[in-house]
Amino acid sequence: MRGRTFAAAALAALALPANLNAQPSPPQAQLPGRSAQGQVAVTIYSSGTALIQDTRQLNLPAGVSRQDFPDVANTIRPNTVRLEGQGTEVVEQNYDYDLLSPEALMEKAVGQTITLVRTNPATGAETREQARVLASNDGVVLQIGDRIEVLRDDGLPVRVVFSSLPPSLRARPTLSVTLDSKAAGARPVTLSYLAGGLNWSADYVALFDEAKSTIDVQGWITLNNSGEVPFVDADTVLVADGGGRRPRPEFRPGTETADRARLGDYYLYPLGPRTTIAANQQKQVSFLSAGGVPATRGYQYRNGWLGTADTARSAQSILGFSTAREQGLGDAIPAGTVRVYIRDAQGRPQFIGENGIGHTPMGSQLSISTGEAFDVKVRPLVETRTRIGDRWRTAMRYTLTNASARPVTVDLIQAGLDNGWTDTRITDESLRSERRSSAEAVWRVPVPANGEAVVTAVFDTRY
Repeated sequence: MRGRTFAAAALAALALPANLNAQPSPPQAQLPGRSAQGQVAVTIYSSGTALIQDTRQLNLPAGVSRQDFPDVANTIRPNTVRLEGQGTEVVEQNYDYDLLSPEALMEKAVGQTITLVRTNPATGAETREQARVLASNDGVVLQIGDRIEVLRDDGLPVRVVFSSLPPSLRARPTLSVTLDSKAAGARPVTLSYLAGGLNWSADYVALFDEAKSTIDVQGWITLNNSGEVPFVDADTVLVADGGGRRPRPEFRPGTETADRARLGDYYLYPLGPRTTIAANQQKQVSFLSAGGVPATRGYQYRNGWLGTADTARSAQSILGFSTAREQGLGDAIPAGTVRVYIRDAQGRPQFIGENGIGHTPMGSQLSISTGEAFDVKVRPLVETRTRIGDRWRTAMRYTLTNASARPVTVDLIQAGLDNGWTDTRITDESLRSERRSSAEAVWRVPVPANGEAVVTAVFDTRY
């Protein structure tokens, strides 16, 4: 690998004569730092795919001609390319991804003659030798006169001079399209294609005010471009599509329609003014800011079917709020991570936990777990199981304890009530439950400060 390291170092100082026989590029593409893109619109889906629409002004001759489109995404999916231009028809297209680099130059020079320029470090004098490149694999093998030499990392300054650029190498990712134009003249041509390397995610920062029972929520879009091509002054829209699936907290879906543009069944989140998405860049943009949203802090414990414990287990600390237009966030919010802060006794925000949410319609009720409660515990216990004919009668006891100096309410959830059946009945219970679904029964259990509460229930099931 030392030979390759040296070759790269030597090639970093390569020189090319001014009169090399490369194919000419459009004048705009020859300017360093200048993009050949036109008016660019970028639609990025949360599933990791992006639609690029690039409208460029072309001066086309009549008949068949080849047009180069530099600065397409290096992650382009060539089979998705679509070209629209008045009076034009696509005959052929090629995506040139063999990019110009020192290593690529040396690999293309195998079998050809190059010039080695060595500098004497003591005198500064330069010597030049003609060398034929025999191989460029894990190192560069040269024939110089009647000897064979391997470029070595010996610390001596060396430059490699090439007589011309190989025509197949491109300075930037380029799409070449052969067009048949009915008439000559300038016109806009729109190049559309799908590409990878662009994705986005949503993050939320929620500051809970316990004294006021409200939260302030700031929503951020994090946009990533892991590709090597920037998109300059792009009209950028984000689509909350099916890529946002993730485990959800307790969630009651809403029925309100948000004031956002839609694409089919998906909501759109435009980034506002045109923005440049730089190569290898992560960018954050605010898209939601809501203050004084009513919120509650409570506790939840979920017990699986026949769940029993020798010792008490912590309940989950829960933050509940709505996405409704009134008394809520007032928006449909894309999938992301909610990080919750609460002010301490000195008024400083302190982080207390986080949880992921899925795509959430407006009007939904969210209950986000921020972690395990220290003082609030639940011990579920299967007291008896009796078989009666082809059914089972199960007696459960739930003991809830509260070591804090304030009373709390715990949502005690018995899950797993539909394990292959839907006719489970609660024949007796010490506190009235709410049957939210065939799978779950919920008791809202008040637990006094520094005290305990007990809930008992009898279930009639097939198992």
